[in-house]
Amino acid sequence: MIRTAAAILLGLALAHGQQDHQHIMSQQPDRVMGFSQEKTTHHFQLTSEGGVIEVRANDVKDAESRDRIRGHFKHITQRFGAGDFDDPMLVHDQIVPGTTTMSRLKADIHWEFQEIGRGARINIVADNKDALDAVHEFLRFQIADHKTGDCTAIR
Repeated sequence: MIRTAAAILLGLALAHGQQDHQHIMSQQPDRVMGFSQEKTTHHFQLTSEGGVIEVRANDVKDAESRDRIRGHFKHITQRFGAGDFDDPMLVHDQIVPGTTTMSRLKADIHWEFQEIGRGARINIVADNKDALDAVHEFLRFQIADHKTGDCTAIR
């Protein structure tokens, strides 16, 4: 009986924690990134050199979201290049996997901002295996936490 009650309480605590994380993921990204998660779509791709982060406005006529995406991406390209990964930590409410290593190896990772039709893209190139592994760890976490359905294999 006590074990059953403990198991139920543990299950409720885990469910509550998951609900808290889902609530954070529905509220926090809009504040940190400056654009609506509902009006935009994230994609992440792992490549043999590093990867790609891309966000587009869902509506081709949504110039406000497009411009906000571009502004945010310009900002984080500079911050990531300086080894500052506070924004992902604030979005996800935790230290994001890969960011500690990427911060340490900031000189070995190159972040290139690129405007695309409805938003922006960041192309990432890592100079060595440790940096590449950290970038891939970071991108796989993003795919899982943002629930994008993107492929986690290297292309």
